[in-house]
Amino acid sequence: MQESQVLTDAFLTGAYDNTFRYLYAAKADLQRERYTSLLTGFTGQFGDKPVRLFSAPGRTEVGGNHTDHQHGRVLAAAVNLDIICAAAPNDDGVIRIHSEGYPMDTVELSDLAKKESEDNKAISLIRGICARMREKGYTVSGFDAYTTSNVLKGSGLSSSAAFEVAIGTMISYLFNDGAVSPVEIAQISQYAENVYFGKPSGLMDQMASSVGGFITIDFADTDHPVIEPIAFDFASCGHSLCIVDTKGDHADLTGEYAAIPADMKKICDVFGVSYLRQVDEAAFYSRLAELRKTCGDRAVLRAIHFFGDNGRVVHQADALNQGRFDRFKELIIESGRSSFACLQNVFACSDPEAQGLSLALALSEDILAGKGAWRVHGGGFAGTIQAFVPTDLLDAYRTKIESVFGDGSCYVLSIRPTGGVEITPELGQ
Repeated sequence: MQESQVLTDAFLTGAYDNTFRYLYAAKADLQRERYTSLLTGFTGQFGDKPVRLFSAPGRTEVGGNHTDHQHGRVLAAAVNLDIICAAAPNDDGVIRIHSEGYPMDTVELSDLAKKESEDNKAISLIRGICARMREKGYTVSGFDAYTTSNVLKGSGLSSSAAFEVAIGTMISYLFNDGAVSPVEIAQISQYAENVYFGKPSGLMDQMASSVGGFITIDFADTDHPVIEPIAFDFASCGHSLCIVDTKGDHADLTGEYAAIPADMKKICDVFGVSYLRQVDEAAFYSRLAELRKTCGDRAVLRAIHFFGDNGRVVHQADALNQGRFDRFKELIIESGRSSFACLQNVFACSDPEAQGLSLALALSEDILAGKGAWRVHGGGFAGTIQAFVPTDLLDAYRTKIESVFGDGSCYVLSIRPTGGVEITPELGQ
């Protein structure tokens, strides 16, 4: 019997059903066909051979908007949308990754130096992760992989972090017996994104995808981030977690994203530190007049947002741990208003006519006022908002939103209990 048929039969006979329920909750029934299609894609590209299966989830940022790159706090969760991979070692000293819908990426392991021509391309992430893994003493050998993802690009659910974590997870399990910890995979992924890909991102996206579950992360020491689980069951709170894709164009927005940490660094430079987390908040407020002249109003406002949202994460986590969901929603709205007014990442100054996020937030407030919560989601400027929608308003909310932004633009998600993993029948048991 062909190798792919063995796994296909295992899917069809239900051997993976418990695993799928563990990872995907209400979307478990869709996974047999999805994983079977993955195997077909691998076999068509690389031939029939024994493969291992891997998954890395997208993530939702719940609290702490643009706080991670300043060594702040975040509240985040892995979600039940993911990138899945079929992979098999080879003897070629080459990594070949074919992501469905994209050309093959090929990296020769004899040359892992950064290449300027690969900036902002997926191949740079593969090369950077391999290089960093080897620097840290891990084994990296050749393999072939086929991937498919339902974490939409530009969705604010961090498809790029899921891709990075998937690569790190495959290398960890294929060649290192799973010895690379989720935290270290996240740190390696961030290194590849910062240094090889050329995007000055924080660590939150990778950490939430790699660790999984519903967590707070304190990045005061990024080498040893403090990760704490949140003991709260969203399924029992009478609300749905919705992500609204406003179909905004992320093209040419790198400069807008990069300006946020750059503005915050202006404040840091005045205080002689590297990150806003190191700035005393009272000292900052006592020098506002000086900082306006030295750094400009936008930099001051963005720092005000950091101090506010960094503190709100603690209160959000406390509210959830105490079962005070109404208070949690109030804090979500506060955070969103701070992002809009102070952080200023709801629309791009370079394209003020395109304000899909602003419109989605206005519609959400109109539908949910006094009952739900809403805020910008992720990096901002284009893409998605997040809403906590009472169950009895979900149909009305989705209908209104999709009448404006198109069918399928409102995603109802669940929280995934684990991050980057190898997919086996025993997972979650």
